[in-house]
Amino acid sequence: MASQGLQLLGFLLALLGLAATIAATFMVEWKKQSQGKTHRIYEGLWMSCSGYERTTCEFHESLFKVSVETQATRAVLLFSVILSAVAVLVSTVGMKCTRFMDGKAESKSTTAMIGGILFMVSGLLTLIITSWYVKMIVQTYKQSHRLQSFEFGKAVFVSWAGSLLTLVGGAFLSCRRCSRSSSSGSVTSSHLLTTANPKSNYV
Repeated sequence: MASQGLQLLGFLLALLGLAATIAATFMVEWKKQSQGKTHRIYEGLWMSCSGYERTTCEFHESLFKVSVETQATRAVLLFSVILSAVAVLVSTVGMKCTRFMDGKAESKSTTAMIGGILFMVSGLLTLIITSWYVKMIVQTYKQSHRLQSFEFGKAVFVSWAGSLLTLVGGAFLSCRRCSRSSSSGSVTSSHLLTTANPKSNYV
């Protein structure tokens, strides 16, 4: 666990990453297709939209009608969001600026580190599944007729940004060198003081 300022920075970055991941999960423009100059088709993880100037959206009625990459991305992103939510609670308990676990510096440091690791795992899952989703779209785009295939949309970039912010924020929260050095120094100094006092009685 690093200094309080670094912890706060990591926590805020992780929160921004979580917000971006939630936004990307429910965005419609994961896939996009243009038919002509005005007609657009968008496909998200939960619904698809199509139209000209005004688009109409419909929820996916059945899982069996949704592609494999969409189902997998939906499941992993939901798990990532839940994991980040747990990391928020754990990190809040272990951060220096909170009053939880006062008097237990080592336990508080370990708790913050666990929260940072959870954030990092969440960001890594989001990064992997988003990259795999893009890879599947690119493969389909190359194998099929390009005018009839989908391209990846803005939600992919939002998801990538969310994963990177969550990873960096979790890394800041997981840093413990500063805390360990300061705490170990205080422990050794207090230990020397306590051992010096009994010897002074014999002088």
